[in-house]
Amino acid sequence: MEPITLEFSLDCSPEHAFDVWTCRATMWWPHAHTRSLDPSVVVTFEPREGGRIFERTPDGTEHEWGEILVWEPPARLLYTWHIATEPENATEVEITFEGEADRTTVRILHRGWERLGASGAEWRSRNRQGWAGVLPAYRRACDAGPSGHRGKTTDRP
Repeated sequence: MEPITLEFSLDCSPEHAFDVWTCRATMWWPHAHTRSLDPSVVVTFEPREGGRIFERTPDGTEHEWGEILVWEPPARLLYTWHIATEPENATEVEITFEGEADRTTVRILHRGWERLGASGAEWRSRNRQGWAGVLPAYRRACDAGPSGHRGKTTDRP
């Protein structure tokens, strides 16, 4: 089954794009695309290979979304993804950030649908819609930068 392939450009450095994706996900990830649907959820990418990707609600409840397989800032990120299913049904998301100081090309390859057997095509379709729902918020967050200053990436959630 074909992977989902997405590519787009941002007016920021690869460092900023990587940082917004991994360290500032809470500021841009739509709460409608979380397990809890809680508007105060905190999204965390533990910054290392083997790190967890998860959401935490204000009451401390955690929902795991995946595990980081490759952590190569600011160029590459690879992780398993199982936000709406069990870990054994995880797919893989690989993201590369290529560019220069003021322009980055982001490439996303979401693969592994064949692991889901007969339901793979349905999951692929749902995830394609999911990407369409989260990427506009990510792009806006990259454009704004923290505190409205593009390219500064000094604070972490």
